[in-house]
Amino acid sequence: MQKLALPFALALVLAACGGGQEPAKPVAAPAPAKPAEPAPAPTPAPPVAAASAADANWDILQSQVLTGHWRSEANKARDAYRHPRETLAFFGLKPGQTVVELTPGGGWYTEILAPLLKGQGKLVAAVMDPTSAEKEGTQKYLAKSNTALRDKLAADADRYAEVEVREFALTTPKFGEPGSADLVLTFRNVHNFMMWKNDKEVFKAAFDVLKPGGVLGVTDHRAAPGADMEKIKDSGYIPEDYVIKLATDAGFTLQEKSEINANPKDTKDYEKGVWTLPPSLALGDKDKDKYAAIGESDRMTLKFVKPDRSAAKQ
Repeated sequence: MQKLALPFALALVLAACGGGQEPAKPVAAPAPAKPAEPAPAPTPAPPVAAASAADANWDILQSQVLTGHWRSEANKARDAYRHPRETLAFFGLKPGQTVVELTPGGGWYTEILAPLLKGQGKLVAAVMDPTSAEKEGTQKYLAKSNTALRDKLAADADRYAEVEVREFALTTPKFGEPGSADLVLTFRNVHNFMMWKNDKEVFKAAFDVLKPGGVLGVTDHRAAPGADMEKIKDSGYIPEDYVIKLATDAGFTLQEKSEINANPKDTKDYEKGVWTLPPSLALGDKDKDKYAAIGESDRMTLKFVKPDRSAAKQ
């Protein structure tokens, strides 16, 4: 402003003095400076963008699967107790993995895992060969369960056509070629393995089928701290320390625990054990509202890792 103000003030002085001179012409404003060349746009980082897009697509797919029409309303109602999205994320489920689900029973988790991995991974349903069980009652139970699962998968090819069912022997379990799986999952089954007296063999077979760095994810009904194993052996509840020892004896490292599936309302002292609670409600209408209000059992959620010996040497 100083360059413009000085000539203007001088013109006023001359006019006041009656100088008769023409007023000074205003000085032209300097031409605006040429705008600077715009800075080049930063180069995008494709790996980060791609990963974000993949994560977003995976999240959308999970939402679609959890609300899928093939899941019954009764099964969807269990989400509030079983927290499938959070549980699978905790175990590290990702697209492209080979996942082994041990003894999936009625396929509650299979309904979620199979559509998630369809076309972008592999799901193996590992079921026990009924003929390998000693007791006739166990044989019938396993045969009925396996048939129901196979029928379920065959009835919905859109969801389950890519699921591979593998049978394993009770005393000599094998879930696939050594080092072929990324993730082994077992949901509320360890108490059954204990009853069948093959829990050590199952954990060793899980270790063998996993790749180095692979994960074993376990959820099961958690006994009260310090519970007497002999007294609770038929209750369905098992001590968390017992499961951890099974895994570490097989070679695993406990990476992390989660309280995702904890239920502090569960007192663990029922007439029919854990089956007193939903969804079994073994006592029928007796105190049904009471047990429904408690909900499903208090559960441990444990993540074990198969150590990568080669990485440790580097």
